[in-house]
Amino acid sequence: MSSEFVIGLAGQALYTVLKVSAPMLGLGLIVGLIVSIFQATTQIQEQTLAFVPKIVAVFVAILVFGPWILTIMIDFTSHILGNLAQYIG
Repeated sequence: MSSEFVIGLAGQALYTVLKVSAPMLGLGLIVGLIVSIFQATTQIQEQTLAFVPKIVAVFVAILVFGPWILTIMIDFTSHILGNLAQYIG
């Protein structure tokens, strides 16, 4: 294995991680922004108000995007395991 190959494989792994985590992070960011605007306009500074909606949003994102995430992860894993002979040699 050459260093270019290892760097390319690590890049593919990082891209897969970013692609899989993007829906949860994006929805958490949007809900956090909405809650922050709500807290700023009403001057309610309750800490649980900031965390609970974000946690619920991330769980909803996992439920909605779960099959897509699983497909992406299975494709990446099958690609790695399918080409295992090339990686060893």
